[in-house]
Amino acid sequence: MELLVVASLAVVLGLVFGSFINVVAHRVPAGKSVVSPPSACPACGHPIRNRDNIPVLSWLLLRGRCRDCGARISSRYPIVEAATAALFALAVAVIGLEWVLPAYLWFAGVGVTLILTDIDVHRIPNRILYPGTVAGFVLLSVGSIVDDELGSLWRAVAGAGVYFGLFLVLALVARGGFGMGDVKLAFFLGLFLTYQSWGVLASGIALGIAIGGVLAIFLLVARKASRKAKFAFGPAMILGAYGALAFGQALADWYVGA
Repeated sequence: MELLVVASLAVVLGLVFGSFINVVAHRVPAGKSVVSPPSACPACGHPIRNRDNIPVLSWLLLRGRCRDCGARISSRYPIVEAATAALFALAVAVIGLEWVLPAYLWFAGVGVTLILTDIDVHRIPNRILYPGTVAGFVLLSVGSIVDDELGSLWRAVAGAGVYFGLFLVLALVARGGFGMGDVKLAFFLGLFLTYQSWGVLASGIALGIAIGGVLAIFLLVARKASRKAKFAFGPAMILGAYGALAFGQALADWYVGA
């Protein structure tokens, strides 16, 4: 029952966080403040009313259109909000009622934000990644102390260094195949993956590379990108990390036992 209550609260928090993520992902790459001015319709400029800013529900009630000018509102907004809520619920299911849970909720939210910015501008902004990493480490540290899992924290730091080092080598060898944003992202992902186990880290790296390869092939076949076009690899790394947190240890155990 307690787990269900926490999961329900996490869904509500995820919806709110998802709404803010939409703002951050749009404004930070453009160098704008995420606090002011208040959100407004991009077509008519009218400030969005509080009643029209309820995650998912407002978009559905307005049928995806601005109340004032009738311009279409992108479906990306409710999709991001719903996806973030689902990830928050998944974090509760995977981590359970541990003090380290807030760290993984933070991880889920930051990850969604970075997916959006990398897709939009092919860039992982330091203004998001750096504070996201520092805050994530602080939350992991506090959680590990209260949960009496300091060993997991030191393993997380070591794993972050391993993931960072691996992608640094790949970036140097690939000569443009990976950006330094991907390298720094690897450190962030490595913290949360290796906190769980080395097997989860290995699964996260493998899944990220596999997802990136599949997406790249799909874009080439669908002629959505050329061989020389830059490919946003960050989303694949993050999706691989999400998958590893959910199924990574089982995958690693299966591989070792196969």
